[in-house]
Amino acid sequence: MKNLSKSVCYLTIILLVVGCKNQTQNTTQNTTQNTTQNTIEYKIDSILKLMTIEEKVGQMNQYNGFWDVTGPSPKGGDAEKKYEHLRKGWVGSMLNVRGVENVKAVQKIVVEESRLGIPLIIGFDVIHGYKTTSPIPLAEAASWDLEAIKNSARIAAIEASASGINWTFAPMVDISRDARWGRVMEGAGEDPFLGSKIAEARVKGFQGDDLSAPNTVAACTKHFAGYGFSEAGRDYNTVDVGTSTLYNIILPPFKATVDAGARTFMNSFNELNGIPATGNSFLQRDILKGKWKFDGFVVSDWNSIGEMVVWGHAKDKKDAAKIAITAGADMDMEAHAYIKELATLVKNGDVDQDLLDDAVRRILRVKFELGLFDNPYKYCDEAREKEAIGNPKHHEAVLDMAKKSIVLLKNENNLLPLKKEGQKIALIGALAADKNSPLGSWRIAAENNSAVSVLEGMQQYTGNKLVYKKGADVTIGESVFLYDAKINTTDKSGFNEAIIAAKKADIVVMVLGENGFQTGEARSRSNLNLPGVQQELLEEVYKVNKNIVLVLNNGRPLTITWANEHIPAIVEAWQLGTETGNAVAQVLYGDYNPSGKLPMSFPRNVGQVPIYYNYKNTGRPADIDGNVFWSHYTDVEKTPLYPFGYGLSYTTFKYDNLEMNNTSFSINDEIKISVDITNTGKYDGKEVAQLYIRDLIGSITRPVRELKGFELVDLKAGETKTVNFTLNKETLGFYNNTGEFIVEPGGFKVFVGGSSTAILEADFELK
Repeated sequence: MKNLSKSVCYLTIILLVVGCKNQTQNTTQNTTQNTTQNTIEYKIDSILKLMTIEEKVGQMNQYNGFWDVTGPSPKGGDAEKKYEHLRKGWVGSMLNVRGVENVKAVQKIVVEESRLGIPLIIGFDVIHGYKTTSPIPLAEAASWDLEAIKNSARIAAIEASASGINWTFAPMVDISRDARWGRVMEGAGEDPFLGSKIAEARVKGFQGDDLSAPNTVAACTKHFAGYGFSEAGRDYNTVDVGTSTLYNIILPPFKATVDAGARTFMNSFNELNGIPATGNSFLQRDILKGKWKFDGFVVSDWNSIGEMVVWGHAKDKKDAAKIAITAGADMDMEAHAYIKELATLVKNGDVDQDLLDDAVRRILRVKFELGLFDNPYKYCDEAREKEAIGNPKHHEAVLDMAKKSIVLLKNENNLLPLKKEGQKIALIGALAADKNSPLGSWRIAAENNSAVSVLEGMQQYTGNKLVYKKGADVTIGESVFLYDAKINTTDKSGFNEAIIAAKKADIVVMVLGENGFQTGEARSRSNLNLPGVQQELLEEVYKVNKNIVLVLNNGRPLTITWANEHIPAIVEAWQLGTETGNAVAQVLYGDYNPSGKLPMSFPRNVGQVPIYYNYKNTGRPADIDGNVFWSHYTDVEKTPLYPFGYGLSYTTFKYDNLEMNNTSFSINDEIKISVDITNTGKYDGKEVAQLYIRDLIGSITRPVRELKGFELVDLKAGETKTVNFTLNKETLGFYNNTGEFIVEPGGFKVFVGGSSTAILEADFELK
């Protein structure tokens, strides 16, 4: 401890003494885990007794990186004030400081210069990888492969932690039914069952089996809650949902992360029941910390405490700080409300000091669990940083994830897979040669232009003559985050070259879609078509060559009704990260048989949005009287273009022999369901077998279908396997309007198949 200040030595000695004392006191505890946790609580008590009110408030204060931490200390202005706060121990966390050199420098300030030397927790938006990027989360969800998704988060944690980071602001578990909302790319789609399973996998991937290990990061479940239901799909907008939707659709993935051990939560920008989430005691105190017994801490979203003033819920920042801490927001991200106002509020008696202590206790608990008190520099290993970031094994893993994320939407006349020799192939579209857009949004640690392009991936196959033509740019202008660049709605100067190439080709592969920054936060769209002149380019090429494979690069469901009617083969390739081009090429050429299934429904047009499979039946679902008075549109079918759970393969599958162990069950019985699946095609393949139920009569009306199970099944050509599912009271019940989980007797239907439109069904009775 020779490099530590006297104050830090003092705190360290106290912690060691208390730890030893507590170890002795707890020798009769049943488990090592309980002993360790009790030890942590004693240590937290000892620290709280040493802390001033200002130091406690400091632990609740998070600053964004505000200067070059390896350079001179800032002089003058807000930056100098923040720097002094670090030295005083008035900062508990920093975000957007990364790299071992930088993290070590900022950690050294608080550990070796502040009075108590309490280490920082370092946060960063590790959303779908760090430097090595995986597919965007919505694409990963299309794999329905929980182990692959868990491993993707694990790789992200390994790289991020090697760069000094110990806390990620992920996973985002918001369920959303509206593709206009740009942040659908961060989530798992429209279904709470699939979303809950994926949320659990991501938490376990980030946090590993032991949070104190140096290659883990604390997960942060966001955004609590309802953000995915922003009205009109417009980011930061209000949310107005009923309690049935809240309890049965929105909250289950959040609860799944608590059960999986997520150590932090982030509240959201929206309001719920007229109260901004950041100041919503019902969400944070009653449900999260009360009913669910969550003992980690809650961080606000960026300035969401201050934005309660703009909402009209708080009269000023002082009032906002009081509302937020009372409601259960433990850490203030960049609103500066706590650091400026909270100490005075506590001293004046306007805020109970018990609320302050509870928040600080939660933050210190997570820091202890991460092992930061044992070694504040445990995440600062230059050798590990060099070895871990960009490791070739990570590239292999994200390539595997990318291939599993691709969804085959259409394949008329078996146009795919492509022949590997003897053909002339025209590759058209600016996105085909793009090395930046495939990285997607929220990849702030990745190097620009580091993705393998589709062009580069296809060039690895040398048996065909490949000609590339851009056709048209998606955007005009340069912008790192697409703030200034505009969609190309006028420049068609490359059309002619693309059309000539298409005329001479046997097969045309067109890579169209969205720029990587057209989805994500603040990227709401009122139109879900192919942006700019791409649709016109597609139609012009189609006039000269109808053998088109359309490869979509996008971060949300798009309206591609014209393409569905005219283009024989359509591949949903999303934004797949670092290995995009290799993944797409291997699928197009048949070296990987696509197995992805849609996690969100694709609408026929934007007027159908929000659209989702688990809708309510209504009182007039069908035209039974031959008149106009039923629930429908007069200008388009009410069904989606591609439903939830849909996805094709180069082979075909047959479902048969649906059986149950009985037709009548008590509430506590397990219902065993089996089905035979046969690969009836010529290729080996993988199928995602899906189980849906319908509760026919409920005290609260139930959806027409609800996903309650899925299994990934590998089948060789001609092979048959029996797949087994189990239903029980946990999967058959639902939440009533007071949040009570109930299971009601009555009739149920079971559906099994390859999508949410599965037709193989059976009935049973629950007594």
